[in-house]
Amino acid sequence: MTYCVGMMVDKGLVLMSDTRTNSGVDNISVFRKMFSWRVEGERIITVMTAGNLATTQAVVSQLEERMKAPDERDNVLLKSPTMFQVASEIGRLLRHTVGNRQQENGDRGRGRFTASIIVAGQIAGMEPRLFLIYPEGNFIEASADTPFFQIGETKYGRPIILRGYDREMSMEDAVKLLMVSFDSTLKANLSVGLPLDLMVIPRDTFEASHTERIAYDDPYFQAISAGWGDALKHAFHSLPDYSFYRPHPK
Repeated sequence: MTYCVGMMVDKGLVLMSDTRTNSGVDNISVFRKMFSWRVEGERIITVMTAGNLATTQAVVSQLEERMKAPDERDNVLLKSPTMFQVASEIGRLLRHTVGNRQQENGDRGRGRFTASIIVAGQIAGMEPRLFLIYPEGNFIEASADTPFFQIGETKYGRPIILRGYDREMSMEDAVKLLMVSFDSTLKANLSVGLPLDLMVIPRDTFEASHTERIAYDDPYFQAISAGWGDALKHAFHSLPDYSFYRPHPK
């Protein structure tokens, strides 16, 4: 399992992913799940992956191979004129890869090969865009009503984002909100783990202004985790006390 979040704010895109993969409690590894490509001054495209590791690595490897292709027409990342077309092609690759692996596994084979991908980025002359691609290859786009996407182990961190999100928030506050969301998920689920990968993409810059790998000993993340825990305790104790003898309406 994993946890990745892509968030849109007025000032740009903020992305964060964990790095844990596991095949049981005694087989835990660290793998990057965030990958990015850019053309200076023209475009930046970032993907985050969740699901079967072999499947997602196969999709990313195909994208990397196209970056090296002599025929630039095959390079979906560099040559697609819109982010919609980028998402469409990545969705096609994902559907094809999932289908091939299921076919190889056979009707009676064991194991699941599903995966999902978040695609984020901006191409010059257009708005920043954010997509969620499903294993079947179809996708949806973020909007004012749905300004962020999560993949993987989503349920523990989602309430934090829903309560704290503001489209006009600063990039720094957006990072802080994701830190709290990830801390809540880490506390509740052992299949999500540090280190975390962070990327901030300001609008119309076509580059990541800030990238960081947040390790176990990161002082800011430790302060966020401790501070959020203390704040929750304070908020809990400040709520009205429940009484077993409260009057009931007739």
